[in-house]
Amino acid sequence: MFIKPLAVILGAGLGILTASALVIAQDSDTKRALSVPSKPTLGVADKALLTVTPEYIIGPEDILEITVWKNGDLSKLVQVRPDGRISLPLLGDISAVAKTPVQLTEEISAGLRAYMENPTISILVKEVNSYQLYVLGEVNKPGKYPLKSKTTLLQGITVAGGFTSMAARNKIVIFRFSSNGEGLTKLRASYDDIVVRDGSTQNIELKPGDQIVVPSETMVVLPSR
Repeated sequence: MFIKPLAVILGAGLGILTASALVIAQDSDTKRALSVPSKPTLGVADKALLTVTPEYIIGPEDILEITVWKNGDLSKLVQVRPDGRISLPLLGDISAVAKTPVQLTEEISAGLRAYMENPTISILVKEVNSYQLYVLGEVNKPGKYPLKSKTTLLQGITVAGGFTSMAARNKIVIFRFSSNGEGLTKLRASYDDIVVRDGSTQNIELKPGDQIVVPSETMVVLPSR
């Protein structure tokens, strides 16, 4: 009976152990690689918030592609001006803010019927730029801020760094485009009423294009005679 030398047996055993350890290590690396979560795509949530639905309300700085079927001269790519209007051939200035694309389509169609029979209009919102709010006056960081989700008046002021020491916080004014897009409406709010008293209805939900103005105490206090 032939007996293998002890060194050969040990060598074979070490080879098996080494191969096993290598397989285990490779398996562990594979599991680690599979368990690493993929990085989320940046901006997906923000883009979802800006999805244009049939109920989308047009706002300032939005870019609209207006197509008049079989009439390239009347088809235009326009940006809604800060005053809420757009300019179109034949029709001149038209108010676009506070309307859905469908409502604006109907208005343009009605205007063009004076010049052509049964005009076919389509409006595509090419860029959504109006989801902004403006915080002005006695706040620590006045400026324009993106409106990416539902935001209340107090949240808007917080985003702008809160009140300064000179703020007349009970004389807040919000300027908002009226429902028909013609002109601005003025809303008033008091910080103390919202926080201390039962004035929660004054903590309104902000809309795109809202302008929040926090005046200075020196502006609202009448000088003594």
